[in-house]
Amino acid sequence: MVLKGKLSDYTEAEFIEFINEIKFASNDEAEEDKLILHFKRVVGHPAGSDLIFYPENKAENTAEEIIQILKKWRAAQGLPGFKSE
Repeated sequence: MVLKGKLSDYTEAEFIEFINEIKFASNDEAEEDKLILHFKRVVGHPAGSDLIFYPENKAENTAEEIIQILKKWRAAQGLPGFKSE
């Protein structure tokens, strides 16, 4: 997957794919670290990668639920959302 500069460069579908790559990929540790750091940088959410690995509610551990959390939080912060499909 090509990493993009900011969250608003991703469509929701692309970011779901990216989250699932982090969650389920068998990358080497260096590659996994790179993906996690990129996630934290582009989302800007205070929970960072805890959204993926340590969600407040286990039901919120799907990529789709993470997307909804990010959309709500970014809107509340006045930050741009995802690129249109």
